[in-house]
Amino acid sequence: MSQETTRSSRVRRYHAASWDEGVVYELGAPGRRGVIPPTSWAPADDGPTFAEGLRRDGVADLPELAEYEVRRHFTHLAQQTLGMMGISLFGTCTMKHSPTVNEQLAARPEVAAVHPRQDASTMQGLLGIVHDLEAELCNLSGMSAFSFQPGGGADAAYLNMVITRAHFEAKGELGQRRQVITTAQAHPCNPATAKAAGFEVVTLPVEEDGYPSLEAFRSVIGPQTAAIVLNNPDDMGVYNPFITEVIDAVHAEGGLAFYDSANFNGVMTRLRARDLGFDACMYMLHKTFGAPKGGNGPSVGAYGCSDELAPFLPGPRVERHDDACVFIEPEQSVGRVREFFGNVPQLLKAYSWTRAMGTDGLREAADLSVLANNYMEHRLMAIPGVTMSFAGKALPRLEMTRYSLEEYAAETGLSTVDVQNRMTDFGIDAYWLAHEPWIVPEPFTPEAGEMWSKEDLDEWIDVLEHVLEEGRNDPELVRTAPHRQVVAQIDGSGLDDPERWATTWAAYRRKHATS
Repeated sequence: MSQETTRSSRVRRYHAASWDEGVVYELGAPGRRGVIPPTSWAPADDGPTFAEGLRRDGVADLPELAEYEVRRHFTHLAQQTLGMMGISLFGTCTMKHSPTVNEQLAARPEVAAVHPRQDASTMQGLLGIVHDLEAELCNLSGMSAFSFQPGGGADAAYLNMVITRAHFEAKGELGQRRQVITTAQAHPCNPATAKAAGFEVVTLPVEEDGYPSLEAFRSVIGPQTAAIVLNNPDDMGVYNPFITEVIDAVHAEGGLAFYDSANFNGVMTRLRARDLGFDACMYMLHKTFGAPKGGNGPSVGAYGCSDELAPFLPGPRVERHDDACVFIEPEQSVGRVREFFGNVPQLLKAYSWTRAMGTDGLREAADLSVLANNYMEHRLMAIPGVTMSFAGKALPRLEMTRYSLEEYAAETGLSTVDVQNRMTDFGIDAYWLAHEPWIVPEPFTPEAGEMWSKEDLDEWIDVLEHVLEEGRNDPELVRTAPHRQVVAQIDGSGLDDPERWATTWAAYRRKHATS
């Protein structure tokens, strides 16, 4: 059996669409148009004028194509990118299907045509949805108030640090509260945003059970502590059983506790951040709550906090007064972290998804996520060369598990990146590795979630097993992958040379003197 022959009916013959086509600026021809506006659209001679510095000196440098050429080009791009919607077990990101009905709702004129500067009385239905979504998240978290302004998880983490700073400044303790405690397994945005907000960062190493010990936390908590910032479960699926004792220790010294709930999917309705003692938390609406993640957006990092911190939230916030929704500005607001009151289409999608699921549905989704993750663990641990982080020491894993190909790499000389690249040749989206720096050598971190079927999970695992066996028989085949994708491996030797790369078409033309 050749290396290209599939060994199982679940390992499909696959080849991605690949169009040998230039960028849109290289297509078409001068004079081609999709729409020719009537002359009546031209501004009148006595119409508005623009300042000299705002006027274009010449004709806009835009591609000139007929409508069918534009449609064909972007259809081809979709087939090469979004067309590869394989099985995407993207750990720590909780990739989910965004129901078409939610996309249709967000495109309705009642949402898409609303301007955020309209008077609140003219968009009561939309504001009511924003208010009710906040109430739902308060119910799930136990927090008292939420802001939907942050543009993602890192933005919410930064807002938390800014509010932490404002809180202690109002108490006259900011000069004393200089340290934020986190762990080596926390999302990198947590220490980064603490540093950006002016705090010193204390990072605790992960110990033999997969998390810092209670004694390690207590050794660094003191009157200088502003806050702890934790993921729980973390990105290895490990849940710290001493979490309440850690929070109690911080509170005893007057500090705050922030819960990065990016990994909320496996514990929905099973625990509430406030019940554990946390003062603030954040949720990824573009992950956990069924809105699409996209490519670096659109996204919402919903930030929730206790009554004590609510006065510092960004404004405007939506509140219901006398059966009407109104905008209010919190008394000691830290100011806006983004424009207006959030990415409203995403809020609508998250609201629709949450309402459709209901409390029972959310709990079932969490249970299915944990079940699927442990099913994958059972199968993956039977594959030679695959090991699990902190095997036999950490508690049963929840939403995902960090695995390692360290033994396989030692055997074959192939890295986890080589295996990742080859799996895409079978229609499997590239798996997530781990945050840098790697705590676990040669990592991969699949997250089954609740939306993938058992057949999907079996196919994903079968492809991994097939690729690992290919690497033992023909390492070069795996090392030079992908072979059946839109692009092959690129030459990375010039990626750090600003004389070679260009991020815009105009820059490319200037550097390469193309006409």
